[in-house]
Amino acid sequence: MAETSQEQQADIRVCRLDELPIGEAAAAEIDGTRVAIVRTSEREVHAINDRCSHANVSLSEGEVDGCSLECWLHGSRFDLITGAPTSLPATQPVAVYPVRVDNDEVFISMTPRPTTNS
Repeated sequence: MAETSQEQQADIRVCRLDELPIGEAAAAEIDGTRVAIVRTSEREVHAINDRCSHANVSLSEGEVDGCSLECWLHGSRFDLITGAPTSLPATQPVAVYPVRVDNDEVFISMTPRPTTNS
């Protein structure tokens, strides 16, 4: 299988910044992958895989608390920067995708950052 370098993987425009309310999660399907997108402040946006690593349910339906997203089904929380679970029952991280805000447009790279399991 051919590998794609980060330079070859173009950032994908997802939405305008003003379409994302601060403190809420939204879902988007990008290249066949569901992503939870969270705007945590005026110009800070995060993107993680939308599937809880514990129960395989949509994280974008959960609650945002600071820089974490809580799974609505069993209460696992995931750090939006690292993807690491910060509460049980999840023990495995979720993928985190780089986000860029340029001229009030939100772009996401589908090349995930390395995740950690803190």
